[in-house]
Formats: sequence, structure tokens, C-alpha cells
Amino acid sequence: MDDAGIYARESTYLERHVQLGIASGRVLSVSFPHDPDEEAQGDHDLLDRVFAYLEGVEDDFSDVQVALTLPTDQRSVLERVREIPYGDQINVETLARMTAGVDHTDEDDQNMVRSALDSNPAPLLVPDHRVRDGPSAAPPDVEQKLRSLEGL
Repeated sequence: MDDAGIYARESTYLERHVQLGIASGRVLSVSFPHDPDEEAQGDHDLLDRVFAYLEGVEDDFSDVQVALTLPTDQRSVLERVREIPYGDQINVETLARMTAGVDHTDEDDQNMVRSALDSNPAPLLVPDHRVRDGPSAAPPDVEQKLRSLEGL
């Protein structure tokens, strides 16, 4: 994935566009605008995979490099989120337990986990919709459709 740029395609399932920002072979962002960026192009291999996923093809996107430009503790949380299997869900406490250096009983640490989920630059590729009691960086209607797609 060497193509730098903005790529978007309309999803009838999500009733929105899926828009990817890519640079240096890494995904910088995933968003779900009603209207895509004017400069967005429609063809990209990763968009093809995303649309196959939206049609029910399981894909964990683990081979996709995502630029997690967040504080180290939040990046660690989102790296653990990427390990949650398709069709599984966990809660914020379990995610905190999975993350090294995070105390699942500490309210500040739980708030940091929630902040990381809310700041996720690439929802769907970093599947925060699989954390049932945490915020998602995706719009609520998109989050619910992703959960429904995976039977959550």
C-alpha cells in the first residue's frame, strides 16, 4: 500500500462514505463522512477489502499498517483493540487488563482507555466497535451497523 492520498467510496450499507487517508504506506485515518473530500479517489485495494468486509467477508485487517500517532499509553490500548477477534466483544475493564501498564481498577486508567477509544484515528481497522461499553470514534449509526455486521 504505497499510494498516498485520500480515497473514498459510498457504502449503501453504512449510508455514508468510507474515507481513508493514506501516506507512506500507512493508514492515517478512517472516517465516515456523508460527503467525501473533493480530492478523494475511488479506487484503492484497501477500500476493496473494506467493502468486502461490509458485505460479510471476515477480515481482521491485521496486515494493514495504521499510524497510531497518539500518546504511548493510548497507542498501547489501540494496539490491544486490534487483537480483538472478529465477532468478539469485550468491555473497557477487560481492555485495560489486556494493556500493559494499565491498572484496570484505577478510574484514571479507565478514563485513559476511554479517551484512547474516542481518539481512534482508524475505526474499523482498529475495531473499537468491539468494546461494548466504550466510546467509538465512528459515528453511532456506523458503530451499530459494524456491531450488527459481526453479530454483536
